[in-house]
Parts: sequence; C-alpha cells; structure tokens
Amino acid sequence: MTDIARPDLKNTHTECKNPATGAILGYSELTPVGDLKKIVANARRAQESWNRIPLRRRIAYLKRVRDYLAGHTEEIAEIISKDNGKVRIDALAAEILPATMAISYYMRKARKFLKPVKCGTGNLMLANKRSRIERVPFGVIGIISPWNFPFAIPFSEVVMALLAGNAVVLKTASETQMVGRKLEECFLAAHLPAGVFNYVNLPGKIAGDALLSTGVDKIFFTGSVAVGKYLMKKAAETLTPLVLELGGNDPMIVCEDADLVRAANGAVWAGLSNSGQSCAGVERIYVAEKVYETFLEILKTKVESLRGGLDLAHETDLGVMTTRRQIETVKQHIADALEKGSVIFAQSKTPENVDLNNFLPATVLTNVNHEMLVMKEETFGPMLGVMPFKTIAEAIALANDSNLGLTASAWSRKRRNAIAIGRQVKAGAITINDHLMSHGLAETPWGGFKQSGIGRTHGKLGFDEMTQPQVIVNDIMPFARRNMWWPPYSQKIYRGLSGLVTFLYGRGLKKRLQGMWRVMKIFPRYFSR
Repeated sequence: MTDIARPDLKNTHTECKNPATGAILGYSELTPVGDLKKIVANARRAQESWNRIPLRRRIAYLKRVRDYLAGHTEEIAEIISKDNGKVRIDALAAEILPATMAISYYMRKARKFLKPVKCGTGNLMLANKRSRIERVPFGVIGIISPWNFPFAIPFSEVVMALLAGNAVVLKTASETQMVGRKLEECFLAAHLPAGVFNYVNLPGKIAGDALLSTGVDKIFFTGSVAVGKYLMKKAAETLTPLVLELGGNDPMIVCEDADLVRAANGAVWAGLSNSGQSCAGVERIYVAEKVYETFLEILKTKVESLRGGLDLAHETDLGVMTTRRQIETVKQHIADALEKGSVIFAQSKTPENVDLNNFLPATVLTNVNHEMLVMKEETFGPMLGVMPFKTIAEAIALANDSNLGLTASAWSRKRRNAIAIGRQVKAGAITINDHLMSHGLAETPWGGFKQSGIGRTHGKLGFDEMTQPQVIVNDIMPFARRNMWWPPYSQKIYRGLSGLVTFLYGRGLKKRLQGMWRVMKIFPRYFSR
C-alpha cells in the first residue's frame, strides 16, 4: 500500500483510496478490453480439463483457499475496512467468517449437490424407461460483484462455480479494488490450473457488455435494478442466462408482544452496520401502535450511543460511506422526507477531532409515509424510517407496498405468529426475530422477489444455478426391437394405443379390461423386426 499519487498510472490502473481518510491504498492494473476474449477463450479450454478432474481433487484445491483465509484473517479484515469503510468487526462478522463457513459447507455438500438423481417411474407401461438427472457445468461463469460486501458476495459464487466444474471470470467493483486483489490472492493460493480462475479489472460501465460479447455461458450480477435490467436486455440477444441480485428496501414488522430491546438492537445492526450499505438491510420499520413510543425511545438510546469515526481500537461502531455518489443519494432521500413532513427523531453524533471523509450520522426518521423516497426506494445508507400500524393486516400491506422484495423480518415472542406474518410478505428471505444474517447461512438460498432479482445464490438452489440439468433416459429392455408407436402404422396400432388410455385411465372395470386387451394385441411389436 502507498499514499503517494502516481499520475503516470492514471490511464492504466485504478487508484484505490481509503474512503475515510482519502489516503491512497494502492493501484490495481486495468484489464485491456481487447484481452478479454482471449481470457475467456483460455478459460473455456481450461474448464474442459477442470471438469474432468475428480471432485475430490477440486475440493483439495479449494481447501488451500480456506487455509489462506484462516491464515490471513486479520490482514483481510483490515484491507476490507480501509477499502470499503466498514469497521473491522463488521468485516470479520459479515464477510470473512461467513466466507470461511461457506467454503467449508460447499466442499462438504458438493458431492451430494452434484450426485445424479433418479427420476423414478411415472407410468407402468413405460417402466422400461429409467431416467436420471445429471448436473452439467455451464462452462465459463462471469461474476460481477459490488462494493458494499466486496469480499463475501463474490467469494461464495466463485467457490460454488469452481466446485461445480466451471471456470470463472471475476470482475469486482472499481471502488474496492484492494479487496478484489486480495480475493484474487486467496484463489491464486490454491494453485489452480491456469485459466480456471481469472481476475479482471474493468470499469463498471463497460463490464457487462464486455463479458457478454465474449460469449461467457452465464453471468452472476449483484448491483442496482437499473443495471440489472440493462444486462437482462443485452443478455436476451444471445439468451445468456443471468442470476441477478438487485437490492432491497427491506421492511421490519415489530409486533405488540415483541422483545423491544432485541428488536431495537436488531434494527441498529440490520439498518446501520456498514453505514446502512446493505442490500438486505432494514430501511422501513413498522411498529405496533401500542408499543410504538416505547420502541422509539429504546431505539433512540441505541442510535445516539453509536460511536463513529476511524476504526483504530475496535471500539468504533459506525464506519463511513464508500462513495460520494451514495452519500448524495442518502442526503437527497432524507431531504425529501423532511420537506414532506418527516422529522429527525434520533441521530448519532458526528466524530470530533477526526479528519473523516464520507461520514454520515445514523438517522432515525418519524412521521414518515409512503409518499417519501425513504419508504419507497432503496436508500442504501444509515437511515431508518419508523411508522406505527394499527393491525397486522395493515403492517403486511405496508411491507408489501414496494417494487422490491429481497428480505423482511417479523418480531414477536410468539414465533408461530411471526412466521405466519412473514409468509405473507413478498420477499425472498424472511427472518424471525433477526435480520441481515441469512446471507451468512451458506445452507440458505439467497435472492429476492419482484425487482429484487432473478435466480438464487447460496445453498443447494444457488449451487444448482452453477449447473444445467441434463436428463439421461435409459431403456432397460435392450432386446426390444421397436416401440409400440413406431411405424409402420395401422388401424390395429391406433386401436391399441387408444386402448392404452382406456386401460390406464378409463372408468369401470369392464372398459379398462377391454382397453388392456387391445394393448396386448400390439404388445408383440416390441419384439418384431
């Protein structure tokens, strides 16, 4: 790392800065767009050999990645903190620890996930046809990852893709290239065959088009709704499959019987950690009217006690925003709310005597409604809007009043009741008495409803996205010369086949026996020349 500016690298490298201090962390070499087709072509050749390697050997390679993680935990946490702006404990808890658990889970489950599945027999008359579903890797997987969780999000996708037998081309966010390069080191430590894992540094505005133009077999994209829609439109030209995770405006429903202290603690974690820059972070809180004031007072105490600033001794709770562009979005949303009648109910203190860039205080807004940007669009910053509700039906309707549906949570001491509430919310992941943690559960699928995305990552469903299902139909009667429905045709064959329908599904014993007799007349065709 360096704090010396290098103007000579301006056109060939990405300059990486600490968002809190503005200090230069280093430089990441840009990948020439003209090289991308060659990279993908090499990856395609490497993938063919990689897929032929026994799974146990692919697992052995990836164990080296886990060893690297375990041996460089604190170093990686510091890089994430300096490059992204989150505090180091958040980097550990929300990125490195989930990544380590995820790679262990997928190595343990890969054999089961890739095992052929027998389809069973659907009909007695075709019992000689035995089918099974094989999982076939796509080939070359392109991954475009974001800056808010720059390590954990792409890490699991790369691991699943490689275990499934794919080659990978990874493009991480320009804003967090130091983390991206550290991620590259993790996989280089596995000493994978050349071409199996490929790291590229491309400007975000051209990355999707560039990858699609090379003919990659599938793209995993995490980012904004607008870019996701653009990629989907472009991918349609070549029918390139996509998995899109496009963010959320996540609701939290606090019932009258909820543990209000736990709910307030959960809101602070899920809404304000990483300075609120979490696609599945709480942004909208709906609280039962009878406990609304009590909840607000607890939340106010928690928020006002948050310590912001530089993360020097692991005693900082709130880091900084990663980009100036996102700061302006948050300020715009808060200004819009205040203009429409909202008030700032609570706010964390601004750090004193610290030269801190990109810091926004944690803010709680009340008197909010669904005419305000903070309640109907993704804010992606350290802001919580809190509204009371009279009935559970009203709370569910408010929670569903969004074009996004990534995650949601219900808070109640009656867990069965909370689950019933959660199931009525249109979101891809529902957590009970918790929030912003299901992404860390490797066994759970990750993805949303509505405009929050398409497809899933994580868990078996996410692993399945790395492969295509291929059905193998095997005939266990090798001595049969022909099927009953093969030419040459005749009236007898017609009556025999219609009799098959009557035999299988007709009403009345007599009719079914008549149908069986007609079938038996053509059964010898199986063995005729």
